[in-house]
Amino acid sequence: MKHPFFLVDAFTSRPFAGNPAAVVPLEAPLPDGVMQAMAAEHNLSETVFVMREGSAWRLRWFTPKVEVEMCGHATLATAFVLAHELNQTPPFTFHTLSGPLLVEADGPRFILDFPARLSEPAQPPAGLAAALGAAPREVHRARDWICVMESAEQVATLAPDHAALAALPGPERVIVTAAGGKGVDITSRFFAVKFGVPEDPVTGTAHVQLVPFWGARLGRKSLVCHQASTRGGTLWCEWRGERVRMAGDAVLYAKGEIHLPTGITTDLPPS
Repeated sequence: MKHPFFLVDAFTSRPFAGNPAAVVPLEAPLPDGVMQAMAAEHNLSETVFVMREGSAWRLRWFTPKVEVEMCGHATLATAFVLAHELNQTPPFTFHTLSGPLLVEADGPRFILDFPARLSEPAQPPAGLAAALGAAPREVHRARDWICVMESAEQVATLAPDHAALAALPGPERVIVTAAGGKGVDITSRFFAVKFGVPEDPVTGTAHVQLVPFWGARLGRKSLVCHQASTRGGTLWCEWRGERVRMAGDAVLYAKGEIHLPTGITTDLPPS
């Protein structure tokens, strides 16, 4: 079996920046274990599988270790592939584990409409500050830990101990953030070691938590957001109550074919 394969850098307008995602269009479902094995083979923060479902599309996202319930950059990458490589016309409705998600085109950018996730102050797990290498000024919890640091510069230069982050109790994902940064409203980074992603380059799901958090603090509905990973990326976000809209660019890096044995059905990768 041959499957088309696209490698797209999302939340950037140039190659070698933003967050790379592998996009695999399907004509028929694959076994979960095969999709997970493919994601491990690609070894990117996300591999996304997309298949036509009526007038909409079914999306499933996999890290190298697990399937996840939501992923922003891979959704953006999928919309880019559908529009620019497969001649489909936006807007796109994607059926996902998080419910239906809408993606619209806005010139060269795509706008993702995702559910907002509100946060509240929380007591961090023991060892979090030591694992980060710096004590947060505040800690809040939405889906993930939100650690507020002193400055955007501190966020950018943080050097966390990934092994220590992995040793924290529970399936922890950690956002570090601060207001400001060069030409932006907020700066962040995102760590998901237990999901096979020590540091995610640019993370849409972090911003469905960060935009309500900072929007309320800054008294702003629209925020320009920078994720200060080594690759870096920019999101133009708007908080609309229960929803967060995130606009971003994407660029194609590579495309080709995946070759799988005919009739593969096992939940284990072929030997």
